[in-house]
Amino acid sequence: MKTIDVIIPVYNEEKTLETVISKLEQIDFCSLEKRLIFVDDCSSDNSREILERHPNHIVLSHKKNMGKGAAVATGIKNATADIVVIQDADLEYDPNDYNKLLPLIINNEADVVYGSRLLDKSQHKLFLFLSLLANKFLTGLTNLLFATKITDMETCYKAFRREKISDINIKSKKFDFEPEITAKVIKRKLRFKEVPITYNPRAYDEGKKVKAKDALQAIFTLFYYRFFD
Repeated sequence: MKTIDVIIPVYNEEKTLETVISKLEQIDFCSLEKRLIFVDDCSSDNSREILERHPNHIVLSHKKNMGKGAAVATGIKNATADIVVIQDADLEYDPNDYNKLLPLIINNEADVVYGSRLLDKSQHKLFLFLSLLANKFLTGLTNLLFATKITDMETCYKAFRREKISDINIKSKKFDFEPEITAKVIKRKLRFKEVPITYNPRAYDEGKKVKAKDALQAIFTLFYYRFFD
């Protein structure tokens, strides 16, 4: 394992984007040669202008807003590295935590590693109550449907051995990406592990985009990929 592609979907993140870029540039990602792949999902703020100030990174663009899942899919299609990871363009997650996930893939102990916000129970108090409830319900439903023991299906922090997922056809356009990719990883019987990570959730008035309807969509997605795909 020598290279890593960091996929960063971006939609109206001008308040945090510059800080995220700076952090990602500083982190060594277990000494892997890294590329930052930003996918601008047709932002209407100054996110695009901020990205253009960093020509040393790859910037891909959607001509219309399509959703996080579509942005991640675009990033994966353009990834060429040994390992692919996903990073949100806000500050809810600490990019340093990826150095906890990567060794399991580098040392050939896993094909897929999730960073769980719920393995450490002290983290639970950081969640908005309804968000914690939804996360636990959706993760529990995943375990029930797929006979797994995952603790945080909805986490953003996911690391993949690229060769294992490069041919997965991601159909989800929005936040239903999380249950879809999880279902397909499980059905492929890839070696899966979790490690605890930190979490600093933002409120809706700070730009959090996940809504109640996204939880309903996730339920539908889990059932669809369990029984019909």
